[in-house]
Amino acid sequence: MRFSFEQQPKLNQILISEVKIDISSRDEIPQILIGLQHIFENKPLRDKIFDILLEAIPEKVNINRGRRGMDLWTILVLGTVRLNCNWDYDKVQEIANNHLTLRKLLGHGVKIGFNAIDDGETYPLQTIKDNVSLLTPEILDRINELVVKEGHELQRKIEGTEKNKDDKLHCKCDSYVVETDVHFPTDINLLYDAVRVMIKLLAALCGKLGITEWRQYVYCIGNIKKHYRVIMKLKRSTSKNEEKKAQRDEKIKDAYSDYIDLVTGYVKKCKETIQKIVEMKPEFFIEGYLNEITEKMKKAELLLDQIDRRALKEEQIPHAEKIFSVFEEHTEWIKKGKAGVLVELGVRVSILEDQHGFILNHIVMEKQTDDKVAVEIIESSKEKYPNISSCSFDKGYYSPQNRKELSEMLETLVMPKKGRRNKSDAELESSEEFICIRKKHSGVESAINALENHGLDMCPDHGIDGFKRYISLGILARNIQKIGQILQKNEQKKEIRKKKVQETWKQKKAA
Repeated sequence: MRFSFEQQPKLNQILISEVKIDISSRDEIPQILIGLQHIFENKPLRDKIFDILLEAIPEKVNINRGRRGMDLWTILVLGTVRLNCNWDYDKVQEIANNHLTLRKLLGHGVKIGFNAIDDGETYPLQTIKDNVSLLTPEILDRINELVVKEGHELQRKIEGTEKNKDDKLHCKCDSYVVETDVHFPTDINLLYDAVRVMIKLLAALCGKLGITEWRQYVYCIGNIKKHYRVIMKLKRSTSKNEEKKAQRDEKIKDAYSDYIDLVTGYVKKCKETIQKIVEMKPEFFIEGYLNEITEKMKKAELLLDQIDRRALKEEQIPHAEKIFSVFEEHTEWIKKGKAGVLVELGVRVSILEDQHGFILNHIVMEKQTDDKVAVEIIESSKEKYPNISSCSFDKGYYSPQNRKELSEMLETLVMPKKGRRNKSDAELESSEEFICIRKKHSGVESAINALENHGLDMCPDHGIDGFKRYISLGILARNIQKIGQILQKNEQKKEIRKKKVQETWKQKKAA
């Protein structure tokens, strides 16, 4: 059973519209809560968002029957607050169970006399994880579109231009790397990761089936790590003596050979055990176990081959064949040429920001460079926001075809050319409008920095699906916070004007 939110309040329950949030605070929590409160108070917008969130419920779940699950409003609040404040799930659970203002916004505040107390309902950790993971990137992107349009409407209302709904959007597009939660990869530590997990999973399965072949699996993993550490210690030598260097190189090759032989033996033994398990035809379901074990085994065999080719046969492994994480396989080795940052391990994300500071669109760039997504991000954005008038890019997005196609879509395109410019390119890039917009392009770095400070610097979620969900949720959270900032600043201005009026009245009264 699922509810969007329990519309009929309990006796003396504090309504969400009546929750008081500190507008003088400079922390991000009040800002995101003000934004969420505004969304809830706007009934047409709230209903549209709840209709979209209903699609996140699995098809096999009947929303009208069974034990009550977490409300859709609660899922949205906890998911966006987690990303906006850059918390892990443990912190989210602690705050959700103990932060008074947040709990009132979730519907847990009750008035007793002149005081407000809590109803005592708490959220288990696994419940929060399971429910937030129901959200998909597609659902979050559709909600984000509604939130951005509401932000534009709010901006026009505050500025007094609400009648002019055809305001043109001037955008800036750039990309950055969102890192994955991985250690620095080398072929020997990746091999250790793959074999360690393979042996642990197989030992657990053998324990359930009563097979004793892997009862000493802890010793086996320790033995592999010992050989791995031998190689690491040998490679630390900094001797410049040629004779010692030659002796050390021979020792390293021998250590590599021993490491490969040891791991190969365990992989072979693992295959024999799996064959034995398959022949047993156990009664309970083991396909999931075997698939995961087989996956790690294939990774181990690939790494064994690459170590043999590189360390013993002295071949150079092509970059396309390399893997950079056994667990987060979508991780890429990215060099963007930044000062002091040699390499980043993660995935590129391209964002499109408008002049109001809202993130209109984003693309997770799997195995792609900037020039491959320039047209795609504008095309998809124009479908959602037809009033996009201009956009600025950096040189990484340039290609003759991109410039041609985007010039037809946009009234003004700022896309500096890579390399040498001809006469027409020089005239275009020296125009006053081009220079003016290009100078403003660096403002997108502020948006990127804000995203990084609010959760989108490193993704702790697993798999490419978890990565995409994390990015979409972070973008949505940032835009909701932006609405909260607009409302907070507007309320602060009202308070300042109110104080000035009161002081003027007091002075007149005193006179």
